[in-house]
Amino acid sequence: MNPKIIEGRFQPTEDGKCAWSANGMVSTAFPEATRAGVEILEAGGNAIDAACAAAFALSVCEPQASGLGGQSMVLLHTQDKNLALDGSSRVPSLAHLSRIKSGESLTGYRATTVPSTPAVLGYMHFTYGRASWRTVLEPAIRIAKEGYRITELQHRLQKREMKAFLAVSSQSGARYFLKDGKEPYAVGDKFVQNDLARLLEFISEEGVKAFYSGEPARQIDRDMRDNDGFLHYEDMALIPWPVLRKTISRRYRGLSIHTLPPPAAGRTLLLILLMLGNLPSKFLKERSPESYHFIAETFRKALLNRKERPFDPNIYPQLPQDKRILSLDFAKMLATSIQDKIDPTLPLADLFPSVNDTTHLSVMDRQGNAVGITQSIERVYGARTAAKGLGFLYNNYMSSLETKDPSHPYYLRPNAVPWSMSAPVIVFRRKQPWLVAGSPGSERIFSAVALFLTHILDSDLPMSESMILPRIHCSIGGKLSYEEGRMDDKVVQYLKNVGYKMDAREPYAFYLGAIHAVMRTQTIDGFQGVAEIRRDGTAAGPV
Repeated sequence: MNPKIIEGRFQPTEDGKCAWSANGMVSTAFPEATRAGVEILEAGGNAIDAACAAAFALSVCEPQASGLGGQSMVLLHTQDKNLALDGSSRVPSLAHLSRIKSGESLTGYRATTVPSTPAVLGYMHFTYGRASWRTVLEPAIRIAKEGYRITELQHRLQKREMKAFLAVSSQSGARYFLKDGKEPYAVGDKFVQNDLARLLEFISEEGVKAFYSGEPARQIDRDMRDNDGFLHYEDMALIPWPVLRKTISRRYRGLSIHTLPPPAAGRTLLLILLMLGNLPSKFLKERSPESYHFIAETFRKALLNRKERPFDPNIYPQLPQDKRILSLDFAKMLATSIQDKIDPTLPLADLFPSVNDTTHLSVMDRQGNAVGITQSIERVYGARTAAKGLGFLYNNYMSSLETKDPSHPYYLRPNAVPWSMSAPVIVFRRKQPWLVAGSPGSERIFSAVALFLTHILDSDLPMSESMILPRIHCSIGGKLSYEEGRMDDKVVQYLKNVGYKMDAREPYAFYLGAIHAVMRTQTIDGFQGVAEIRRDGTAAGPV
């Protein structure tokens, strides 16, 4: 791993997908959200302030993936400490499987958990931020009032989800997020959200606690009771403040990789890296058919390990959750079990389908703070229902809980927390935060982030190239998703011959994750940032 090459070959681009700055860096999934974060840095705020501002802005301009009705998980380096903020939402007290009919946990009013995003962002700001709360909220309020332009991606997703919006009897989500409540907005249409702007103004003036115990909570209660939902005022009043946890970390190619512990999924990402660490960098750098096969099997084995060994620290705090799973011996054993063909001892059917979506943002500043936030409303457009008069979508995180095995730590019961797929990373070089990265994409988070890191750390590629390279993902059942036309036909045929079910996706596929990463360079002065070419975002820093 040669940081001089990695940092020196980085190329900024005019479209904002790759950016350089001397004074900090923000990377998010939407240009207005990135500008919100940069605005806060330029006004003297730190990376925590900027990340909160960008996250609130994403709640306005990326409603398909996140919002005030969702949950947020945070990886943070500040004051020379590494912290994990477990921002899990909570199952409402009245939600019980005996009261849930088939399909009700997937969409509609009965699918939502107590939203945690406002509580997480509020806690982050008043604990680690330094700008005023009003300053942090101002960009999001402005975007909601003035509107933003609908993108091609948003038009396509609205078109895809239109039937699901209209299938909800109240059509509350459709009224807010479809044009005239009936059809997708056209590309370039201005989308204004007055109700959401008023709610954000209320939060900026009255604080986060008032969202959970004041009039907004009462409005949610009335809305839920009118539509036979589970989420009531008492659930909101028990504010889901984030739980402060220790990060988990392992070394890869001499660097320390920190990520989120359960209920997030950082240990699965670390297991993938530990397995790949048994191979020479040269083998992974070649991107040969054999290396793609090894990587695909690594994904399968790590994902199966996650599904077979669920762990909730709230229920089993006495168990040593990482020592065995993240041991070098265990990773080596799994790696050496990979043969020339697909492993037939693993399930060849996908027993655990996962189709949710998320967003991720990364921020660094000159004071040494580094933040990665992964936030979501679970599936694309969440529960497809919106809070009446408040302008945000409810999440459908009830779909992330186990419904068949009562012994499962993430079984659907009152006050349970969802099993999260988020796995952002902070990479340390010479004991300093060097790189912050993360991705949305459900179980594709692991594959997107792992490939991004190996391109940098094994191939000495700059972030600007690593983000663009073709991606693959392999499910437990052996379905190998790839970007058609971006992989050599010989590689595709080889993978098919060794037993994979090849799943061709479009070039630069939305399905295969979205890297948003920032780096504080160490061989030259400044910051570099990349925003996913497969989605709408940008990276930028203070001038």
